[in-house]
Amino acid sequence: MNTAPRKVRARKRSVSYRFQLAIKRHWMLYLMLMPMLAVILIFSYGPMGGLVIAFQNYRPALGIMDSPFVGLQHFRDFFGSVFFGRVLRNTLLISFWGLVWGFPAAIIFALLLNELVSKKLKKAVQTATYMPHFISVVVAVGITRMFINNDGIINDVRVLLGLDRIVFLNHPEYFRSIFVASGIWQGLGFSSIIYIAALAGVSTELYDAALVDGANRFRKIWHVSIPGIMPTISIMLILAIGGMLSVGAERILLLYNPGIYETADVISTFVFRRGIAEGRHGFAAAVGMFNSVINFVLLLSADRISKMMGQRGLF
Repeated sequence: MNTAPRKVRARKRSVSYRFQLAIKRHWMLYLMLMPMLAVILIFSYGPMGGLVIAFQNYRPALGIMDSPFVGLQHFRDFFGSVFFGRVLRNTLLISFWGLVWGFPAAIIFALLLNELVSKKLKKAVQTATYMPHFISVVVAVGITRMFINNDGIINDVRVLLGLDRIVFLNHPEYFRSIFVASGIWQGLGFSSIIYIAALAGVSTELYDAALVDGANRFRKIWHVSIPGIMPTISIMLILAIGGMLSVGAERILLLYNPGIYETADVISTFVFRRGIAEGRHGFAAAVGMFNSVINFVLLLSADRISKMMGQRGLF
């Protein structure tokens, strides 16, 4: 007699029973979870129904139901644009360099901060590095411009070194470095919070054992601290790779100008000019869908590679 269906039903009943038991035991935690779950459902999953306008010549006056269907026309317009290669290349390069420099910067900063003995100094450094994150992008870009303008501090240093002044934002070759550096400056402290929390969970007995074995500070960091937070690093790296095409347009729109579109124009700014500013809502939705699909593929690929390398995956 085939007992497989019976086992499947028993397994399902077992999962259902465990779920009901968890709700009974931890009902207050689930109750606290409900508002955030409602926010995600309303603002993240609810609007996904509007993706249908990516296949329509959407007009607000006509609405979703009456706007004419155009199929894949918006996707063909985007892929066939003479600027498609440029914006895709710039998006990937800016994301790549931000990942190469910005991702390890937060980890290194957390490791160095964890080595500080003075609690007062540690709190002062944390406060100083967290503050830029809470500054608006407009103010942060204004500060960046103060440093790199023709009469800014960087050009003053160049003059002291016998070099000429440069208007950095008029030269395409400098834009990516400026964008990545300003992003690291603003987000370094806040990005390191999760690694500092992970380091706090590393057992002190491991450090004591390493000290008994004669390990210096560098050895303790390399053999205890980094392996201790490696699961956190792998998860954050997967998430970072999964968002490589999601370069924010705000900072770029405030920094760039038509003279440096060659290296500064990314998918989000291109969509702003061609989709939002010109009222082509369907085109903007189509590019947004393209971004989401590629990011999802990158996320799954990074998760798969992480598991193949023996690290913890996201799913």
